[in-house]
Amino acid sequence: MAHMLRGATAIVGLGLTEFGTLPERSHLEVMAEAAHGALSDAGLTVKDVDGLFVSNFASPFLALQTAEYLGIDPTVLDSTNIGGSTFVSHVQAAAMALATGLCNVALIAYGSTSRSGGRAGQTRGPLGRVPYEDVYGPRNPIGSYAMAAARHMHEFGTTREQLASVATSARAWAAKNRRAEMREPMTVDDVANARMICDPFTVLDCCLVSDGGAAVVMVRSERAGDFPKPPVHLLGIGVGVTHDQIAQMPDLTVTAVAKGAPRAFEMAEISRDDIDVMEFYDAFTINTILFLEDLGFCAKGEGGALVESGAIAPGGHLPVNTNGGGLSCVHPGMYGLFTVAEAVEQLRGEAEGRQIDGAEIALCNGNGGKLSSQVTAIFGTGATV
Repeated sequence: MAHMLRGATAIVGLGLTEFGTLPERSHLEVMAEAAHGALSDAGLTVKDVDGLFVSNFASPFLALQTAEYLGIDPTVLDSTNIGGSTFVSHVQAAAMALATGLCNVALIAYGSTSRSGGRAGQTRGPLGRVPYEDVYGPRNPIGSYAMAAARHMHEFGTTREQLASVATSARAWAAKNRRAEMREPMTVDDVANARMICDPFTVLDCCLVSDGGAAVVMVRSERAGDFPKPPVHLLGIGVGVTHDQIAQMPDLTVTAVAKGAPRAFEMAEISRDDIDVMEFYDAFTINTILFLEDLGFCAKGEGGALVESGAIAPGGHLPVNTNGGGLSCVHPGMYGLFTVAEAVEQLRGEAEGRQIDGAEIALCNGNGGKLSSQVTAIFGTGATV
């Protein structure tokens, strides 16, 4: 028997701002631009929205501020924060609210001025949030991800060049994306010889710091054909968590994708072979390697060799991060919603020079905290429902 959420809801509107530096604007203004863009894309206005899903690092009362700022009168609102995976998790929350009739039009939106606004654009909260680690002054989150990379290198022989191949693959995709911030050619040597940030990561192993916004509009699938653009249906979704503090991660080489992704595949009633395109939260190069392994596209420890082979780059058999990802396209503090946005563009056939021919099913994986929370979502075109 099919899961009640399989194919029950669909994305019918998408909004993206420009990426990079958006000076003299607040995160609310950037988010509002994306939200209005998504609603316009769906042929709707803020007056149609009765479900609101937002989050950031700057405000614990963001849902209230956003409802007021946009003039929305929601019957459902949620500003849960589980890190950068939050917005993929919001897809699940919105789907549940829609499927149970708690709302009719759900808006998921994010805006950030991480680059131009600094801490004012994306405040990360008070010191001491991680009580047993912060006292030592670690450089987080990068230090935690570097530990995972170092452990993977030690345990499986993953090389510096293989990590760099993740970054060069993302850059090759970004070169095809007019929105991407970093489009100039880049080699493995460029990555490996760049300024060291936290061993084994150089600056080119690390995501961008950007201003930018994204938003999507979701409705029940029974209404999805009433909107201007082809609907993108939610087929399956699964959430997993292993820890908050990196010292509590059971295994630095195994993420909670291994927990959540099987649930997403089961709900979607598909296998890995059915996936046409994948969008990962690549905050650091090690993420992509870990996620490929934990999704089962290769055995544990073989992710480095897989990416080095060119499999995830343009022309490869596993297209990953076709917009350029957080490494080369955009990363405004919380990247999860941008994985969904790229999936929508791919499944609509709107991905311009980076379009994957015949794409019918897309997988997104949101990552939060220090490899802490993982949310895997699978989307499909109307032909897959």
